Amino acid sequence: MFSQRVMANLYIAIGAVLTNKVRSLLTALGIIFGVAAVIAMLAIGNGAQQEILAQIKLVGVNNIVIKPIIEQEEEKIAESTGGKKDKKKFSPGLTMRDVKSITQTIPGITKISPEIILNTNVIRNGVRRSAKLVGVEPEYFDIFNFELYDGKNFSDEQLKIGAPVCVVGSAIKTKFFPTENPIGKTIKVGPHWLTIVGVLKERLVSKNSISKLGIRDFNMDIYAPLQTVLVRYRNRDVISAEALRKEAMKGGGMVVIIGGSNNNEQSDEQVAEQKNYHQLDRLVIQVEETEKLQPIAEIISRMLGRKHYEVVDFEIEIPELLLKQQQRTNDIFNYVLGAIAGISLLVGGIGIMNIMLASVLERIKEIGLRLSIGAQKSDVVQQFLFEAVMISVSGGLIGVVLGVTLAHLVSVFADIPTIISFSSILLSFGVAATIGLIFGIAPARRAASQDPITSLRHE
Repeated sequence: MFSQRVMANLYIAIGAVLTNKVRSLLTALGIIFGVAAVIAMLAIGNGAQQEILAQIKLVGVNNIVIKPIIEQEEEKIAESTGGKKDKKKFSPGLTMRDVKSITQTIPGITKISPEIILNTNVIRNGVRRSAKLVGVEPEYFDIFNFELYDGKNFSDEQLKIGAPVCVVGSAIKTKFFPTENPIGKTIKVGPHWLTIVGVLKERLVSKNSISKLGIRDFNMDIYAPLQTVLVRYRNRDVISAEALRKEAMKGGGMVVIIGGSNNNEQSDEQVAEQKNYHQLDRLVIQVEETEKLQPIAEIISRMLGRKHYEVVDFEIEIPELLLKQQQRTNDIFNYVLGAIAGISLLVGGIGIMNIMLASVLERIKEIGLRLSIGAQKSDVVQQFLFEAVMISVSGGLIGVVLGVTLAHLVSVFADIPTIISFSSILLSFGVAATIGLIFGIAPARRAASQDPITSLRHE
């Protein structure tokens, strides 16, 4: 009997909502936009967080990155010389000697990875592609979470003697060995043939990560032992007597390596390479604890300053701290969006209550008629509660569709990653239904408190 009364009240509420479709839709607008804003905001926030976590994985955890500066800026030169624009002073550049000093002197360092990066061409079976040859040590793959898809890493003997071997990225394998296993086969990298001993798993790197972090497409890289690159390709720390003689004739200044093409016209890359006197192109240091990142970076900066004769020819970055700061900024942005969406839901709830209160005044005769023919006050309460909840639930459903659509449009047109989670949909929809229930109580009670005789006399 009770269930029949509830179902009868539900049917009456459905009929009332359908009779006033436009008013019901306008009443639900606040809920619609509020739910859509919540879903879109959480999707953007989840996408940003996922991208930051992926970027942290790309740059490694607890890492300090040291990059050489090839040409000093005039301001830095003046600063290092006490404000005087003096001639550029000599610096040995970033070398393996720095790596040894850091390893032996500074505690709290778990791994250290020197890198040499050379632009080169790769040739096999008439196929030619530009790529980067990266001289590394085994710690490199651990620091940056690289995994082997096939083959193995460099052996101790290969590292020691600078053997002509390499580990290639997944894109190299796809382009040069589309239908065969590359392990054990040779590929010409620059002037030398290298034997492939391993293939790395594919790394998904977004354009946003490449531009923000200054990283490259790892899938097109070829990795060789550091000693191999120094012995067989280029060692900028070895300065020829001719270079020293030319520098002496200039009357001092920065020592550079003279080499490359003999043509008068040279590319920007060739000119930059000639000016580059640093043996290493990057040095990545992994610290044991996050709290030690900043202090160790400051110690390294002072140490390298002394070893480089106070020449500012290097820069130190802590990518993880920068990314965490970016994540904090994103979190604050998400909180603001969440507050705006919450206010929109609150306004939507107030709108439902106001319209339902107005509806009570318009339908006093209907309420009096129901009460006079035997309806209980609880029936009237249920009817108006059902109407409020139906409006909010319908608005919630439309808001879910709109929110998912907005998140997709943001991802497509704004090139911002978005991740729509089931929990965000459930949360926003649940809040919408709850708001309808809470803000429908006052109008429902007011409707039930009407005197039947007075209601029937109402004009």
